[in-house]
Amino acid sequence: MIETPHVPRVRASRRRPLRRLAATGAILALVLGGAVPAFAAATPEPTATAAPAPALTLVPADNGVLAPGADLAVTVSLTAGGGPSTVSLAIGAQPLADRAALTRWTGGERDGVDVADVGSVAIDAQGTTGSASAPIRVAAANPALLDRPAGVYPIVATTTTASGATLVSTSAVVVLGPRAPVSIGVVVPITGPAISRGLLTSDALAELTAADGDLTAQLDAVAGTTAILAIDPAIPAAIRVLGDAAPGTARAWLDRLMNLPNSRFALQFGDADLATQVQAGLTDPLDPLSLVSYVPDGTTPETPTPTPTTTESGTAATVAPTDIGDARGNVYWPATGTAGPSVAATLGALGTAEEPALTLVPSSSTSAGAGGARVGARVDSPASALLAYDSTISDLLRTASDANDSVQRDASLAQATAQIAFVDASTPLLVTVDRGTDRSRSNLRATILAATGAPGAVPATLDEIVASPATAAVEITDAPADDARVADLTTLLAEEQTIGRFATILDDPTLLTGRQRAEILQLLSTAWRADAAAAQAAVADHRSATTATLDSVGILASDVNLLSYGADYRPYVRNGLPWPINVTLIAQPNNPRLIVQTRTDATSLPADSNTRVAVPVEAQIANGTVTVDMRLVSPTGEPIGTPTSIAVEVHADWENIGLAILGAALVIFVGAGIVRTVLRRRRAARATTENETEVSE
Repeated sequence: MIETPHVPRVRASRRRPLRRLAATGAILALVLGGAVPAFAAATPEPTATAAPAPALTLVPADNGVLAPGADLAVTVSLTAGGGPSTVSLAIGAQPLADRAALTRWTGGERDGVDVADVGSVAIDAQGTTGSASAPIRVAAANPALLDRPAGVYPIVATTTTASGATLVSTSAVVVLGPRAPVSIGVVVPITGPAISRGLLTSDALAELTAADGDLTAQLDAVAGTTAILAIDPAIPAAIRVLGDAAPGTARAWLDRLMNLPNSRFALQFGDADLATQVQAGLTDPLDPLSLVSYVPDGTTPETPTPTPTTTESGTAATVAPTDIGDARGNVYWPATGTAGPSVAATLGALGTAEEPALTLVPSSSTSAGAGGARVGARVDSPASALLAYDSTISDLLRTASDANDSVQRDASLAQATAQIAFVDASTPLLVTVDRGTDRSRSNLRATILAATGAPGAVPATLDEIVASPATAAVEITDAPADDARVADLTTLLAEEQTIGRFATILDDPTLLTGRQRAEILQLLSTAWRADAAAAQAAVADHRSATTATLDSVGILASDVNLLSYGADYRPYVRNGLPWPINVTLIAQPNNPRLIVQTRTDATSLPADSNTRVAVPVEAQIANGTVTVDMRLVSPTGEPIGTPTSIAVEVHADWENIGLAILGAALVIFVGAGIVRTVLRRRRAARATTENETEVSE
């Protein structure tokens, strides 16, 4: 069998693979510990790693929210301080004026901002790699905190390290006060790792939905929140197609997903890159075809193909393997920064009158928000309706969710909270926790709750965001195409057409075409954008597998001698596919010495087999070598495999036949002569007898 190789690139968790690696190393140490190789490799010298640069991080407590009458509590963290030092804390006398001022402040621009020291702490981050954290608490009764009006105030921590370097970290605190509520929607993707197989395998699902798996972490993080879920439908499809062969943890995960009350929309299958598809010339994004080829033998899939069901009202409904629950359709989320005007216009044309298309774009890609200004969640461009998510806040939320420790996470969340404090209540605010991998559930959950729990925030569902009136007409700024990905997709689509023609040898061509489409969609996954080299390697592997599939059916034939007038020539037809095939063998001699049946149908040739096909041949009037060209075609006439030729040595034996004829003629002539002689003698004998009778009378 020649099977398309699929190597899932599952980046499910750093923890489980590391444990397995450690266990494997321990086993190998036990097995090989007493064996000393004859030629041991030289022990490599340790590679010097660059020491981390000294860094100071300021983290206000409670995501930077300071209630009236509460102490100001912060944590300062020093890395690579080189020894004992003192960190001082200062706060601005006046609130920052707007988002732009906040962005400049947290970006390190401190000119024109007056601050006053309110506290300090001794800290000792020993050595060039050590780190230490310490709290600073400023009592609410401190004159610097008394009677402060509501607003966003700058805070700054400074220190001088043992080596004499001055370090500064800026942040902000939000002093609470009356404010109008702000509707806020937080979009959170539910996605798997980048893979090249069309669907996640059972083993991959088992790992991803285990207690410490990434998919489990994602559901743990969003459960009980108002997050708007952007779900990759390939994940439920993988579970449903496996049916009773799916891991129990995966089936439980799917049940849990379907029962969550969160509003939601579907990403493309595999979270396929929308911008690349449009830039490759597609006017409609690719959809998956049949997934039946992924159904394991001997199992019962839940819904390998759309299955009609009946609703409570008695009307027919359809449950597809890609179903994600009650979702708003025609919502498109291109990878951040990839959707230019043409992409937005193409996607904007895909909706219906009942459910117009909506495209998610970062506010920074609109003319209104290009400079960091606030943009309402619902805006329109000339050719499409848009959901604009705030770029600045979304970037901070993603940084927080991806952080390696709680210090970095909380520092980003405090800045995000301060940014939200400047959002006016006139229009809803949409933010995202953008796509990422291997996030901890605690980081992701803390990020969602920080956004929806910011002062004055009122969580909004997707329908509420969509129903809000468009607040502005904007232009979409240009976004450069990823030429390598566009070229790869163009090639993959051309090869998909070739596979489509080849698949006509099957009773159900979608066994091949469905697999090919699913793999293309997975190769288009937005997750591959994080590693261009790995993406290129995955595409190359897929193309090699496609070539192997196209070469899996062919003719196995060898030269023959024809020693009789007529016989069957019986070449093998090789079927390396896992399904029976139907082909027609076409044979054409280059010489009239041989008559060959031109078309021989070969139906239901078994999977993974070489099967003989009988081709009747007849010799003509002369001996010699005849070349017979043979090729396979599908029932629809599509060429299959590589044509081949054989040499047939014709030995018709016409000379022997001629001698036999001459011998037979000679026998006839001799026999006739003998008969004639016998008859003549009999006549002579009768005449003599008659003469003697007459004389005697």
